[in-house]
Amino acid sequence: MPKITKAIIPVAGWGTRRLPITKIIEKSMLPVGNRPLVDYSVQELIKAGVKDIYFVISNVEPCQVREFYKDNIALNLYLEARGKNDRLELAKTLPDDVKIHFTSQDPSGKYGTAVPIAMVVEEYNINEPVFVFFGDDFIWNPDGESASESLLKSIKDPTDSAILGVEVSKEEMTKYGEITMEDGILKKIIEKPALEDVTSNLAHVSKFIMSPELLQEMVKYVHENDFGPKDQEYMATDPLETFVEKGGIVRIAPTTGQYLDGGSIDGWVHANNVVCGKK
Repeated sequence: MPKITKAIIPVAGWGTRRLPITKIIEKSMLPVGNRPLVDYSVQELIKAGVKDIYFVISNVEPCQVREFYKDNIALNLYLEARGKNDRLELAKTLPDDVKIHFTSQDPSGKYGTAVPIAMVVEEYNINEPVFVFFGDDFIWNPDGESASESLLKSIKDPTDSAILGVEVSKEEMTKYGEITMEDGILKKIIEKPALEDVTSNLAHVSKFIMSPELLQEMVKYVHENDFGPKDQEYMATDPLETFVEKGGIVRIAPTTGQYLDGGSIDGWVHANNVVCGKK
């Protein structure tokens, strides 16, 4: 099993599907149970051995993600003064050996899932495999294998990339990207297929391990295309398919966990019910 110590988590954007609440609360910071949505992915990545987390945030201040992952000195002093030392552990959101890095993305600039990945790779000159998890969903599997563990187990060679596969119904597949594979290796992703065209029950949910070669495909794709804000999005699945067509290996990592999505009201309510044990 490879050792991967870096993760990219894009959380920029206005979260317009969740307005008006996202006018004041960042979508990735919406509460699920007693924690922000994005923190479920952060904590599982830390358990998997990640030491450097690269958040791509909007260039709007204040940034709630940044505030959440730094020490609140005033709060710590308050808890200590009142003998609430048991709460100090809850207030500490990161271990001392984990570093958070921030890259600012202009929401009015290039748009799509490939853009923040390319930004981090270039800014930090990353040339090693990384996890890429998006910040508004997570895999819930408290008694089983996490998404990051499933991805790591799927890797057979250090040059491999991997993508998480979640089983969904045929009807649900029309909302996702359908994974087609052969011998556990990605052949193609079909975004939001028509119901009559669905042939697989395995959907991708934007949870990856990306090799240095795949990361460079992301950078190249963003640089070589010039889509306008109302035109085609810079989708990470486009350079992913180019990578596969060139002979790159992307392993499929099935998960036994439950996919929870906070991007919609129904999904967010469902996620809270599941995490709080009401479903």
